[in-house]
Amino acid sequence: MSSYGNYLKKHTEALVKDVGVEAACELTGKSKATIGRYYSDSDEHTGRFMPIDSVAALEAASSFPHVTAALAELRGITLTYDNSAKNSESGGVNADVIALSQRFAMLMGEYNQSIADGVITVNEAKRLLSETLALQRVLMDMKLHLENEMT
Repeated sequence: MSSYGNYLKKHTEALVKDVGVEAACELTGKSKATIGRYYSDSDEHTGRFMPIDSVAALEAASSFPHVTAALAELRGITLTYDNSAKNSESGGVNADVIALSQRFAMLMGEYNQSIADGVITVNEAKRLLSETLALQRVLMDMKLHLENEMT
């Protein structure tokens, strides 16, 4: 399987698990077996990917657009993602800087704990990825606040 295919399958799995397998089945009209094939790394399923309409339905229900972000990353594109409630106000750039330092500290703490034995396990890598995504969201918020201040 190409590195793109493997990368997309991992993000498809993250999307399905974000929404939940049962909910993914309901939203897409697909069976559990079919959903599982979309992110299976088995040789017999290497060419099978989730249809784009199913991705769109799942991403509308997910906490993060996993597959869309993966496709963008593969092309070297940076997306701006804002999942905050539109009627809520945050503290602006100053609050973002504080949140950024806190998230970075959490990422470094997680990294320190993960590398302590010299090996980063799959579960440790997942926790690091989760912290990295949280840090990315804070950076996106900060970018939006800075853009708003320019206008």
